[in-house]
Amino acid sequence: MIGTLLLLALAQRPGATVGDTTGGRPCIVDIDSVGGRGQQVEVRKGETNVFAGGGVLAHCRGTGSTLSSDSVAWFAGIGRFDMIGQRHLVHIRDTTLTLDATNASYFLRQERLEAHRNVVAVNRTTGSVLRGPNLTYYRAVKGVRDTVEMYASARPTIDYRANPDSGEPYVIVGDRVRLKGNDRMWGGGKVTIDRSDFAARGDSMELDQTAGFAVLVGNPRMDGKGAQAYTLVGTRIELELRGGGREIRLVKALGKGVATGTDWRLTADTIHLALDQRKLQHAFAWSRGDSTRAKAVSTLNTIEADSLALDTPDQVLTEVRGFRHAFSTSRKDSSATAAIDWIAGDSLTAHWTQLADSAGKTKNELQQIVARGAARSLSHIYSAKDSAAPSIDYLRAPMIDIALKRGRVDRVIASGRADGVQLEPAPPAKPAADSTAKKPSNR
Repeated sequence: MIGTLLLLALAQRPGATVGDTTGGRPCIVDIDSVGGRGQQVEVRKGETNVFAGGGVLAHCRGTGSTLSSDSVAWFAGIGRFDMIGQRHLVHIRDTTLTLDATNASYFLRQERLEAHRNVVAVNRTTGSVLRGPNLTYYRAVKGVRDTVEMYASARPTIDYRANPDSGEPYVIVGDRVRLKGNDRMWGGGKVTIDRSDFAARGDSMELDQTAGFAVLVGNPRMDGKGAQAYTLVGTRIELELRGGGREIRLVKALGKGVATGTDWRLTADTIHLALDQRKLQHAFAWSRGDSTRAKAVSTLNTIEADSLALDTPDQVLTEVRGFRHAFSTSRKDSSATAAIDWIAGDSLTAHWTQLADSAGKTKNELQQIVARGAARSLSHIYSAKDSAAPSIDYLRAPMIDIALKRGRVDRVIASGRADGVQLEPAPPAKPAADSTAKKPSNR
């Protein structure tokens, strides 16, 4: 049993910890108790290594930081304090972090802690938790560094929170991660971010809670979960985080954006998805320069324009607006032979409604489409009898309003100075006379 043990300072203190009165002072390790045997080895004059086992309790002098392990080793020449867990894990309680691991080494001159195997680190300010095979922790110490930093590799898992009351955490996994302070994080190598309402992927990511900003690059992808799911991909995906819980309110795909929902597919150079209550509410798409124009495609309808705005309350499509050189096509059904109607103008507004089929299942159906500014349209107008061929109606006007019913044009209204042409279907051919019919007698 060692009564006193020299580890930078000679101390034998009671088990009560001392409050951190300075915040960020260097750690001078004081041993509180040794449960087994210990040994001091003088390596050279003025340099003594110390070894102790059987359960060791220690703390950083003048702070609330505590350390405990089954055994310890102090190497004076390099200023390293090793903690080894055999029957129990190493427990470290700093002012900003709690950490458990099988083994840990504290390099006092650099204020650097390296933990290995079964690492669990908890941020005492935010409640974020890191689990993984290793962690390097740099304490914030005056004159050394002003902000806590942590590094981990081999795909650690992080339950990331903005604060302890922010609710469900973001679960982040990556080949390697770096955390700085309580609000900044970087990840590299197959990074994933998951929560019950979404899943995001990328080769690397950056997260800044204070700025309310996150970015994914390297084949990034985001999937919204739920009954009305959606997917967003692009060259780069950015997330805007707002509110005390840092909820995702805006998702941006920058470069080769593709957003896919249950009822539509949106493509453009740039796509913004606006969320509220963890559900998609609006989508905006536009292209720059010579890039492919913005296009929204559903099962039977397509709208193309320089820019598009989609209203999707609670992830259900209700309206699409197209601006500048807008063009839309519609089919009455998905068959390859179905006639195609089209409408164009400086701007387009299309309205969808939810209808229930015979089985009670709801589906979205285009109900109305309006073109404004140099409007043109070509429509197939069907008669009351399905077997009859449709007439073809071509119109030009300042504004054209088309109402549809069950995928077919029901009404066309042209406002302002309008002109056009309507082609009626050819009447059915008369049956040919029967050449074998009996000719009347001349008698």
